[in-house]
Amino acid sequence: MRNWIEMSKEHTIFEIWVYLSGSPLFALFLTLTAYQIGLTIYRHFKQNPLANPVAIAIILVACTIQLIDMPYSTYFEGAQFIHFLLGSATVSLAIPIYRGLSSLKGRSLPLLAALVTGGLMSIFSAVNIAKLLGADNSIIGGMYPKSVTAPIAMGIAERIGVSPTLTAIFAVATGILGAILAPFVLNALGMKAWWQRGFAIGIGAHGIGTSRAFSIHPEAGTYASLAMGMNGILSAVAIPILYHLFNQ
Repeated sequence: MRNWIEMSKEHTIFEIWVYLSGSPLFALFLTLTAYQIGLTIYRHFKQNPLANPVAIAIILVACTIQLIDMPYSTYFEGAQFIHFLLGSATVSLAIPIYRGLSSLKGRSLPLLAALVTGGLMSIFSAVNIAKLLGADNSIIGGMYPKSVTAPIAMGIAERIGVSPTLTAIFAVATGILGAILAPFVLNALGMKAWWQRGFAIGIGAHGIGTSRAFSIHPEAGTYASLAMGMNGILSAVAIPILYHLFNQ
């Protein structure tokens, strides 16, 4: 009798797990939990750039859905709410930009020069490296908007006729690598002013880098969000022109 009860409990737990693993709500719970774990680890290591919370969350989510054999389409049904909020979060960065407008006096020309130079270099370096490595056209095309924040990058990808999904992967990978490596690169260059560091991170590592900048210093976060927004607007106009110009 006791064995039968134990088997019944195990069977019930298994049925509940099968139901939850196939539910879109499980994907939402998994995503939020993974990020919270990543954020806890990030804070535990005193905001070390190597302990990037987004990178940790991605690894945890990828390993989990692979382990339970959850199709990506099922996962995205639950995670699409967070995907929807991504666009709203990007727009909300206008608030710190507005608050920091007074500090832009005398810096407009250097920032504009940095924006154009950084935006062009991010495109030409990635595209030409991909070509040198023998990548196919779908990968090369996805490299054009990879330094733009993901919602805008995916829109650009649709306009130039390349895969938005592939572009989003490149954009997220760029943001994570930028957030991790930027402090080391900027320290090596001797760049100490927070507004300069933040603007450089915003151009090269968009939203994920901006989040990292805000966690370090408010001025760096303000200039990172400014750079990300300006780069997104400029890229939305310029990248389709550049893409069709170089792929005629």
